[in-house]
Amino acid sequence: MNVNKEQLNEKIIEKLQSIFDPELPVNIYDLGLIYKIDISDKGYVNITMTLTAPSCPAAQSLPVEVDNKIREVEGVTDVNVMITWTPKWEKSMMSEVAALELGFM
Repeated sequence: MNVNKEQLNEKIIEKLQSIFDPELPVNIYDLGLIYKIDISDKGYVNITMTLTAPSCPAAQSLPVEVDNKIREVEGVTDVNVMITWTPKWEKSMMSEVAALELGFM
């Protein structure tokens, strides 16, 4: 089974944009918490993400929510969510939409 990676990537991004940081009114994709989305030809998805801080209250729940939501995307056969602290998240990683929403622009 070969998947259309471009279409699958778009669907994954849409799902990620439906997940919100519990402390901020912005989705985790626009917040810049998703560092990398790797999709194999067989639909295996590896997500590399971070959190706003190591002590983030959502440190336990957010990666599980990401995993569960990505599994809902048609064409995804497996998901692996990896948390990294390198590079450290900073405000400059937000999209313009997120920065405007949070009053940083």
